[in-house]
Amino acid sequence: MATHTVLVLTANLADKDLALLEQLPPGTDLAVGASAEAFEHLAGDADVIFNWSGSGALFREVFLMSPRVRWVHSRSAGLDGQLFPELAQSPVPFTNGRGVFSQSLGEFALAAILFFAKDLRRMVRNQEAGRWEQFDITEISGQTVGIVGYGDIGRAVATRARAMGMRILAIRRHGPPLYNVDPLVDHFYRPGERLEMVRRAHYIVASAPLTDETRGMIGEAEFAAMLLEAVVINLGRGPVIDEAALVRALSERRIRGAALDVFDQEPLPDGHPFYKLDNVLLSPHCADHTPDWTAQGMRFFLTQFDRFDKGMPLENVVKKELGY
Repeated sequence: MATHTVLVLTANLADKDLALLEQLPPGTDLAVGASAEAFEHLAGDADVIFNWSGSGALFREVFLMSPRVRWVHSRSAGLDGQLFPELAQSPVPFTNGRGVFSQSLGEFALAAILFFAKDLRRMVRNQEAGRWEQFDITEISGQTVGIVGYGDIGRAVATRARAMGMRILAIRRHGPPLYNVDPLVDHFYRPGERLEMVRRAHYIVASAPLTDETRGMIGEAEFAAMLLEAVVINLGRGPVIDEAALVRALSERRIRGAALDVFDQEPLPDGHPFYKLDNVLLSPHCADHTPDWTAQGMRFFLTQFDRFDKGMPLENVVKKELGY
């Protein structure tokens, strides 16, 4: 008799990293599929659901087919579209990939800071034009980074920026307890104090999850409060920033620029203003796509599964009532 029955939801049955599932313990019943029909014969006995790359709709459908499930895991760190009401209201633990991909996102933030500070676009443009034109650049040491959403990604950004001599401000929903003051951060703000923070930051990094509370968290009021030399970097979820307000601020040169890895609509539609703005650096939601990023996600699941199998506490348990 199988010890565990695992359902793995995927959008691509040919994904090479699915082969790593062979490392599950012998005797584990396993179903991998891209449609609900693929799970009909095992769903009734399933105790684990792993959403590898399936849609939110498929995730919900399979969850409702699985009355005995005792743990669900998502490869993704972002939970928008996955924390559907039935899962949110159930006692089933839900874990995600939070922190697995944070290091490369922290590096992207540092690259974006240097891109604007050293005006790399101007360098490339002059090189392509065969133009010798000297100009001043900015030293980032001593400048300030404001992080909106100080979780694993925010901490990865702070680690790198601090090493470059930058000052770190951060917003966290509940703030640090007195016994856990983060040595990377010069000052913590609560969400309602974000205008005070953005007034002081040369770079504003959005790394908050998307919830009802964070949707549109950076909007007209925040852009109006920013320094003229401010650069906005979005690594979290597109709708955390009011995209229309950002386009206006960039077009009117009320801020220096933006580096964006996430957007309201993906892929970014043809003709979107971001494509034409020369003060925007675009990444097509791949700032964490290292050669082994999906393998890292699978290895984390296998480590989690070992903890589940041994009755140990799971890591990255989602606080469903908070949405992250």
